[in-house]
Amino acid sequence: MDIHRSRFVPYPPSAINALAFSHPEAEHGQQEQDSLRLAIGRANGNIEIWNPAKGSWLQEKVFYGGKDRSVEGLAWTQEPDERNAHGKIVPGRLRLFSIGYSSSVTEWDLITGLPARHSDGNHSEVWCFAAQPRQKNMAKGAKELHMRQKLVAGCADGTIVLLSTEDNDLTFERFVSRATNKKARALSITYKDQNTVLAGFADSMIRVFDTRNGNVIRSISLGSGPSGGPKEILVWKVKCLPNGDFVSGDSTGDIRIYNGKNYSQVQRISGHEADVLDLAVTRDGCSIFSAGMDRRTCLYTSKKGQSGQSGKWRKVSHQRHHEHDVKTMATYEGNKLSVVVTGGIDTQPIVVPIRQFGRELSRGLPALPPTPPLTSAPDARLLVSWWNTEVRIWRVKPQDDGTEKPKVVARLALQGEENIISVSISGDGGLLAVATASMVKLFQLLHPQAGAGAGLRIRKLDMPSIAGAKSLKMSAAGTWLAAILATDEVRLVRIVRTNDPTDMPRALEKVQPLYRLDRDMTTHNSLSGPSGSYERSIAHANFSKDGNVFAVVDLAGYVDTWVIEGHEDATAPEIDVDDSSPAMEDADGSDDEEESYEQITYLGQHWIRNPSGHLLPRLDATPVLLSFQPTPDASTQPVPNGNPAVHPTRQNPHPHSHELPTGDYHLLLVSAEHQLYLFDVMSGRLSDWSRRNPPSSYPREYKQLDLPAKGCIWDISASTSQRRVWLYGEKWLFMFDLGKDLNTTVSDAEQHAGKKRKRDLVSKHNSGAGDAVPPKEAPVTKMRKFQTDDDEKARQKWIDVNAPLHGKEHQQQQNGHDEDQQTKPWWHTLKYRPILGIVPISADDGVHAPEVVLVERPSWDLDLPPRFVGSHEQQ
Repeated sequence: MDIHRSRFVPYPPSAINALAFSHPEAEHGQQEQDSLRLAIGRANGNIEIWNPAKGSWLQEKVFYGGKDRSVEGLAWTQEPDERNAHGKIVPGRLRLFSIGYSSSVTEWDLITGLPARHSDGNHSEVWCFAAQPRQKNMAKGAKELHMRQKLVAGCADGTIVLLSTEDNDLTFERFVSRATNKKARALSITYKDQNTVLAGFADSMIRVFDTRNGNVIRSISLGSGPSGGPKEILVWKVKCLPNGDFVSGDSTGDIRIYNGKNYSQVQRISGHEADVLDLAVTRDGCSIFSAGMDRRTCLYTSKKGQSGQSGKWRKVSHQRHHEHDVKTMATYEGNKLSVVVTGGIDTQPIVVPIRQFGRELSRGLPALPPTPPLTSAPDARLLVSWWNTEVRIWRVKPQDDGTEKPKVVARLALQGEENIISVSISGDGGLLAVATASMVKLFQLLHPQAGAGAGLRIRKLDMPSIAGAKSLKMSAAGTWLAAILATDEVRLVRIVRTNDPTDMPRALEKVQPLYRLDRDMTTHNSLSGPSGSYERSIAHANFSKDGNVFAVVDLAGYVDTWVIEGHEDATAPEIDVDDSSPAMEDADGSDDEEESYEQITYLGQHWIRNPSGHLLPRLDATPVLLSFQPTPDASTQPVPNGNPAVHPTRQNPHPHSHELPTGDYHLLLVSAEHQLYLFDVMSGRLSDWSRRNPPSSYPREYKQLDLPAKGCIWDISASTSQRRVWLYGEKWLFMFDLGKDLNTTVSDAEQHAGKKRKRDLVSKHNSGAGDAVPPKEAPVTKMRKFQTDDDEKARQKWIDVNAPLHGKEHQQQQNGHDEDQQTKPWWHTLKYRPILGIVPISADDGVHAPEVVLVERPSWDLDLPPRFVGSHEQQ
């Protein structure tokens, strides 16, 4: 594979402003909830939903923002639990709220990713907000409405307002406190108990309010700022401990602990050289984490006395996990998962262990999107990248064509405020489709004539009305455009193109809906809501190379496929609608849908559900990749001219061909647990390669990867019968030869080592953070010395899995060997990082090796603002 290693795509990752877990802890000592999610709010207005997945950390959804929008705060609430017909407790529905430089609080639809509603109220900008603690036990006869969590918000003029979430709504309830004469900004707010809130202000004050009547219970002054600095102290964060005490972090770099009964200051600790921006406390109330502008994440601990009261607090340690300001923190403590997640301006979330602090390493989550914001037109050597509201198109010359760098040949800036969600381009680079949350647009790219320069001309084309899409996929020939709507409905648009370059492509007005199979989702998920099931959200979609098969897969792992009946007939009507047909039948032939639908035939072609689609098994884990294997000899097969013997009659005025596509259609899916599924779509079963190579036969190097796959590149050669697929993640590139079986034979020593590793993995509880700290770096708790003779040492062979590779191993790890690539059924490298995406840039002729562009986006290339320089860093 010929790789263009490039860093010319200036994709700008966005700073993290807010973090929030859907559950603070596991309930009733149970296992982690299946609905546990982490929401990450960024400065560009995007909200990411992450699934901890027992420590795997998978990004499932993105709620896209827009121009001049920012997410400054996040909060989850959960509706009261209910009992079903069998008397079993059903967890209440989860709801997600956000704020960001406006006077309203926004609730998000977890299914569609769109704003569900906005709060009302005559108050200034909301700077902070918090959710009321959830009542775990309801007294007998208590009203259910009292169990619904309220929201309290602090505003720019010092106003404190209370918002109600009753009746599945978000409304203004009352003012808790009006603006003071100083109009000091409310910077932080939290609940102390069900009816008491603490608010930190920009006038060196912490005020305690009773939300029932608005009374000020206590006003606590932090005094004046240090000499030579501002007079006022900014209380950036207030956090409550489980025993009722509370802690504050301010602009002096100090944290202050207060007694929860008499509101007096108990202790003051200086842990930072600059502002403390956020705090986090543990479930037992014995540990406090603080983070701030000096990039430090500090840990403070206190031992409980015999009376259960916390003793004196002390700072244990501080570490620098980030390269810039740390703006936000969130904690979750369950039976196994026990982490604090931090984020800031350097765009990368960091997972730090709580229970295993000091014994496990921290772990950085991917800062780049899991779905690469890249696509390409290989026949025209065009690379397309997008971010926010802008699209850029690059032309990449072959590497043997001098040293000319890739050039930007077109730029496209969409009107409006919504960020671009998805972009797709035809294989010849003639058509470009762009989707936002509110619209889908189609453009024609006109290639320049000789001597007219290298730039492309962009012409807007008419499109049927589609109210936005979360994913777009265009067939390689540019004749079909699939749009996945926010409601997870599938729509197909037929585009008519001719060989005459002067003819303008036309998108036909009639849109073809595709219906998925109904699945039996017996388990209740708190993330599901009125808009549908969360797990049924479509995660990935793609066309086969010839555009005759279309497939989608949802978060639950269900695969749905559709195929085209008939061949394109230029003499047939462009649109032939038969509205008297029965509803689309299930793949097993049962017709349980009584409503009718329009059977649409485009130029003699008609989409149906794959007759064998219901046989495809459900994936064992969340899918992260879907791709069709190209057929090497597809271009050599003769294509029939139209559909013979298909003519309208009096009995059948709307005829269409029932001929299904011929040939092999293999669909590759990769799960979050790195399992490869290669399906034979037309027969509805696993391919022979997948059945011969179960996950137990995968290479150890592949099974040890901790980051999910982002995409793949196919290397299919008809002349050599080569069938390679190159999978890649953010920090790895792995090749599997699907024409060979994986080698499962291992030596006795490897078997013994493998058993030992297996025992270690079983005994190790995954806290959700990084691996265990190497023994050389771990804090020493106990040391034993063993003495052995030389003969025993010779018989034993110890392997340090954390040590760097040496000699031949290092060379194979970094560069590989040609003969190894020829003989081994797999190969990998870790030298490309972090990978934004890999796309093909040359036409697939089935003879030459694929030519790809590998786009890296290292952290040191990011355009970040100046950061705080500590005293130890000054020259």
